[in-house]
Amino acid sequence: MKELVFLKLGGSLITDKSRPETPRTEVIERLAGEVKRALEARPNLSLLLGHGSGSFGHPLAQKHGTAQGAITPADWWGYAQTAAAAARLHRLVADTFLAEGVGVVSIQPSSSALCQDGELISMEVEPLIHLLAVSLVPLLYGDVSLDRKRGSTIISTEQVFSYLVPKLHPARILLASEVRGVYTADPFQDPGAQLIPRITPDELAQLQHQLAGSRGPDVTGGMLGKVRMMCQLVAAEPSLTVRVLSGLEPGLLYRALLHPKLEEGTSICAPTAHICRAIT
Repeated sequence: MKELVFLKLGGSLITDKSRPETPRTEVIERLAGEVKRALEARPNLSLLLGHGSGSFGHPLAQKHGTAQGAITPADWWGYAQTAAAAARLHRLVADTFLAEGVGVVSIQPSSSALCQDGELISMEVEPLIHLLAVSLVPLLYGDVSLDRKRGSTIISTEQVFSYLVPKLHPARILLASEVRGVYTADPFQDPGAQLIPRITPDELAQLQHQLAGSRGPDVTGGMLGKVRMMCQLVAAEPSLTVRVLSGLEPGLLYRALLHPKLEEGTSICAPTAHICRAIT
C-alpha cells in the first residue's frame, strides 16, 4: 500500500526573499534530485508537491493588497500581476524537477479555487486523484484566488494542503524551510533562539507569542500562520503528522522522505500520535 506524503518547498527556501524574483536555482536542483532518489528508493512512496511563491509572488501581493481584496481596476491589475509572478516561479520549479526525472504535472490552484473571506472553500480534486493513481506527482503552489466576499485573496500552499487532507488522506506533511524547524524567536536575528522539537495543538496558545515571523514580504501569515494552520489540521486529523525541517541541509529531505520516524526539525502532531510520544 502506498504512503502519500505532501511536501512543500518554502518560498524562502527556493528564492532569495530579500531580492525580487530571485530563485535559488542550485537549491531547487538539489531538492529535485533528492526527491528523485527517494521515489526510486521507495516505490511505495506517493508524493504531492507544493511550493511557496517567495520573492516572486509575495512582493506584488503586498504592493497591491491582493490578499485583502480587489475592487478597483488597479486592484485587479495587481491580481493579474501577482498571478503571473507566481506562475513564473512555478514554471521554473516544474522544469527543474522534470529535468531531474521527477514526473511532476503542474496544477494551477487559481484555475479552480474559490474562497470565502480568505478561506478556501472549493477546488478541483479529481485531477489530483487521477495523477496520483498513475504515479505522477501533482505540483501546485501558493497562488491568487477569487473570493466571494473580498473579490480576491491569496491562498498559501498550506491552505491548499489543508483543503486536500480530508479528501486525499496523506500520512505525512513535510514543510521544507530555510531553517531547521520552528524556533522560539527569529534564528537569523536572535542567537538565543531555541528550536522547538514538538508542538501539539494544546501547546500552541503558550507558544504562539514566541514564534518568529518570516524574513522578507509574506502575505500568508509567516511561521506563526503556518504553525497555527497545521495545528488545526492535526487536531482534526490525529493520525496525520507534520514536520518542519531544513531544506538547506543536503540529504535531509531525502532521508525524511524515506524514514517516516526521522526525528529532525519540529514535529506538529496530536498528543496521541506515536511520533509525538517518541520524542517526549
